[in-house]
Amino acid sequence: MNDTALYATILGVTAPWKVTRVTPAVDDGEIVVHVESAGGSQLACPECAAPSPRYDSRPRRWRHLPTCQYRTILEVDVPRVNCEEHGVRQICVPWAEGNSSFTALFESMVISWLKEASISAVAERMDLTWDQVDGIMQRAVRRGLARREIFSPTRVGVDETSFAKRHEYVTIVTDLVGGNVLYVADDRKKSSLQGFFDELEPIDLLRLEVVSMDMWAPYIAVVEENLLDAAEKICFDKFHVAKYLGDAVDKVRRREQREQLLDGDRTLVRSRHLWLRNPEGMKREESNRLGKIRAIARRTGRAWELKEHAMLLWGYTTRGWARRAWKAWISWARRSRLEPMKKVAKTIAIHLEGILNAIVHRATNAASESINSRVQRVKRMACGFRNRERFRNAIYFHLGGLDLDPLTHTRS
Repeated sequence: MNDTALYATILGVTAPWKVTRVTPAVDDGEIVVHVESAGGSQLACPECAAPSPRYDSRPRRWRHLPTCQYRTILEVDVPRVNCEEHGVRQICVPWAEGNSSFTALFESMVISWLKEASISAVAERMDLTWDQVDGIMQRAVRRGLARREIFSPTRVGVDETSFAKRHEYVTIVTDLVGGNVLYVADDRKKSSLQGFFDELEPIDLLRLEVVSMDMWAPYIAVVEENLLDAAEKICFDKFHVAKYLGDAVDKVRRREQREQLLDGDRTLVRSRHLWLRNPEGMKREESNRLGKIRAIARRTGRAWELKEHAMLLWGYTTRGWARRAWKAWISWARRSRLEPMKKVAKTIAIHLEGILNAIVHRATNAASESINSRVQRVKRMACGFRNRERFRNAIYFHLGGLDLDPLTHTRS
């Protein structure tokens, strides 16, 4: 087998294309494969596939998978046609998509690397620029979103995650059943979440059974405006309620600690993590220490007992019994004389029906919380993002469950 036949086989080049010659450019570290079109005067328009006359040709170069230690470059004079409907257009080639300067198989390799490493690391490894690798990622996300079937989720989680410092956020909607990101938008305003509902058809809104989220007023308002039975579908799950309670306990601890330190008592110093930990996950020495501190720091101990008792209320399965238990807890918290706990009790009383919905529907935002932690990992891997669009693309790329590979494969 000669070199042209070998590369035609390797590249999957078939009629009307043919490999005419292979030129080693050793000094440049390249193998240049020259390909020509053997098509006649009539070619297909890439827009409508209508037979159209050849107009001219333009030289193009694509980078392909390496040959041993050499870069492999496809060099082709690509014909253009003059379509009656669409005018002058460049015909499609079977080894690459659109205006990409890389073959489909090369982009697929880069995509597989990007799933494991940062853009900078892949660029260095593949001898590419940062912008070239970012362009491959952007194209992958665009075609992945274009291929994605129109989603009609039944249970979604809404959460925000920080984009940068200074309280800059993005809103993320997660499919709680499939665990994939469905939608990403800047900020955490009403308009941020409204964009998600704008993508749903009326039938999709009827199928939506659960919207799990925190007690953020703009999110609540959007769901109420878009779902007729929103009061039965909005769920405030255990994770977010636990966060409110944990913050309240910490406020009680800090105040009591300041008072103790004035008397030289350091009982509460470096005990913050003990009050926030799940008792079931504590080591024996941690549990013993907590018990001793509770006997001394009585206000913090009472706040902790309120928090832990509230966590037990998620075990109910019926709305009636759960409502009675939560109302009893609210009454207890209001009588506790602990202002942070009284404030949380007021918040829970206002949003009680959403908490009861979460209990009845067994709705949890665990998938959204998992997505949030994975988003933070993506940020760390990239050493942060300066551009919001690139941040959104990275979330879709890594967490959207999208089909990212190019449509065209030279081996197909």
